[in-house]
Amino acid sequence: MTDTVLRICPLCEATCGLTLTIADGRVTGARGDKDDVFSAGFICPKGASFAELDNDPDRLPGPLVRRDGRLVPASWAEAFAAVAAGLGAVLGEHGGGAVGVYLGNPNAHTVAGALYPPVLIRALGTRQVFSASTLDQMPKHVALGLMFGSPVAFTVPDLDRTDYLVIIGANPVVSNGSLATAPDFVGRLKALRRRGGRLVVIDPARTRTAELADRHLAVRPGTDAALLQAVVNVLFDERLADLGALADHVHGVDEMQRVAADFTPERVAGYCGVDAGEIRTLARELAAAPTAAVYGRIGTCTVEFGTLTSWLVDAVNVLTGNLDRPGGVMFPLGPTAPAPRPPRPGRGFTTGRWRSRVSGYPEVLSEFPATALAEEIDTPGDGQIKALITIAGNPVLSAPDGDRLDRALAGLGFMVSVDPYLNETTRHADVILPPPPPSRSPHFDFALNNLAVRNNVRYSPAPLPLSGRPDEAEILSRLILIVFGAGPDGDPALVDEQVIATTLAKETADPDSPVAGRPVKELVGMLPPGPGYERRLDMMLRLGPYGDAFGAKPDGLTLQRVKAAPHGIDLGPLRPRLPELLRTPSGRIELAPQPLLADVDRLRADLDRRDHGFVLIGRRHLRSNNSWMHNLPALVGGSNRCTLRIHPDDAAELGLTDTAVVKGPGGELSAPVERSDEMRRGVVSLPHGWGHDRDGTGQRVAADHPGVNVNQLNDGSRLDPLSGTAVLNGIPVDIAPAG
Repeated sequence: MTDTVLRICPLCEATCGLTLTIADGRVTGARGDKDDVFSAGFICPKGASFAELDNDPDRLPGPLVRRDGRLVPASWAEAFAAVAAGLGAVLGEHGGGAVGVYLGNPNAHTVAGALYPPVLIRALGTRQVFSASTLDQMPKHVALGLMFGSPVAFTVPDLDRTDYLVIIGANPVVSNGSLATAPDFVGRLKALRRRGGRLVVIDPARTRTAELADRHLAVRPGTDAALLQAVVNVLFDERLADLGALADHVHGVDEMQRVAADFTPERVAGYCGVDAGEIRTLARELAAAPTAAVYGRIGTCTVEFGTLTSWLVDAVNVLTGNLDRPGGVMFPLGPTAPAPRPPRPGRGFTTGRWRSRVSGYPEVLSEFPATALAEEIDTPGDGQIKALITIAGNPVLSAPDGDRLDRALAGLGFMVSVDPYLNETTRHADVILPPPPPSRSPHFDFALNNLAVRNNVRYSPAPLPLSGRPDEAEILSRLILIVFGAGPDGDPALVDEQVIATTLAKETADPDSPVAGRPVKELVGMLPPGPGYERRLDMMLRLGPYGDAFGAKPDGLTLQRVKAAPHGIDLGPLRPRLPELLRTPSGRIELAPQPLLADVDRLRADLDRRDHGFVLIGRRHLRSNNSWMHNLPALVGGSNRCTLRIHPDDAAELGLTDTAVVKGPGGELSAPVERSDEMRRGVVSLPHGWGHDRDGTGQRVAADHPGVNVNQLNDGSRLDPLSGTAVLNGIPVDIAPAG
């Protein structure tokens, strides 16, 4: 018997709607859901491979427990008992502060990954928290926090209405967008061109996105901050800055002008590798366009001036009057975001509330840099990490100097991993707790809805039933109960009910809440029976900006109403949200925050640097997503290869043939050579997430196509100081022919 069901794709940030074909109790195919209110049938190769991923024979069918030095299959009861014994021993002797937590990228793509890790971290009381954020987007969080008072007040380009789009350090035609949730990004770029708009791409490589552009500026890697400062300089120097409707909501314009004075286009041209005239043209066109949006992504974050660049992206949007207006960059309003409150000053955003034990790195968003994880494990002393919990992460491949982390993990007292695979990191675990495949898991995009280029709400119940094993929510809930001392047999529902009671108590005590003053017991009773995560989702929808406020707004959202619309509910285009969302102490946009101004001195000093060697950048494949999608036969062939991409003239001068040796600050590797005139001279590229050549893993397809781990070239010593983010782009390297 064949059937079809709907499911939101969990494999990248585009969140496309899928129609899955089901036969004999398994997924056999996937196509785009043409009736989906957001993606309208768009699908990429990853989504089309949903069935292959869901049925991957290398996915762990049940827990593994280490016995006599080997990971062997165990029952769920045995696995949770082993966690209780191993983790309990560390907690009893050293306390929760000796337990580290690492959260990987896929947590943003699951219901459980969004809801339960924060509760687990609070239960432990640990400050040893690490995540993929400091290998990715943390500079954006810091810049937003300092400018707007909230590190999650994300700005996204209003793609469907803008007249002039600048994409810097991003390749959304391949990545499907990042920190800008937009199904069919390429279709939206083509629509921009059809309606007479213009596209400018700033990137060291002529990417597939740059191929669509009206103009491509091949900037030198890591110099985007100086280029944007020069744009700001021109806006002031030529009297082009015009804040428009923002004028009464911005503080620090004079300071911004003063700081930009040293960054004339002529001063930065040699440093950036972009002609001064091109920089002036860019500034003038941004100012003259009816609407414009500057969008920067990972190439602007994972560099030594990542926070400065992220700040300057939105500073240019502010100075051209394009922040918070249709066609510019806007603030999405997701369905589970808090309901809007009246404008008021806030506490603002700070970092460095505590520091890491070994190197003294400042805390950022309650995290330490991922590059500090190894030293916090292998350096003896008070506060040393004695146990580690990883959830959907593979930092041995995704963080710099994975060899050191590999050794550190081997010496841990206890480690538990929530992960579907035996991979380069989880092979060190004492217990692996695999969540079920996507077809047997619900889906709701808690984080990514707050990055969507059009407001919407969609929920996918699990397409197939789950029997004989816990879902991911129960796995994480049981870990939380073990930490609280309730043991491995506690009732997982207690976790959700406690969160619900605490949240509603806070809401009813808030005079600006839509449920202010109402009895908590009454509100709890209005939540329908069902899994705890659905009760929490229903509560969040009801309290959100489109919610029914627990019956006070009868036409508002509830989970029941969302379930009744399986293709989703369109909540309309992005709309202005200032000044309501500002939470700075001044209640205004801080255009020139002091920590950022102080770091400009470092950028100014760097302008005289002239590196004549090669620098390394990463790249993204359409059929890949970090290290966790290299085990599918349908996705590992073709252009999805781990090669060293280099300009043909550079390859000829170096005498490269088939293989090159690449040496970086952290080590060396050999990689196949791919000549491409898409690369700027002096710049080479290797993709991220490869290096599947370690013993003791269980991903056979990945092991047959191992590639090389580009992050092993990086010793992890170079960080963006404001965010703790590893410098992964613009790494100096030496290149020679193999042999």
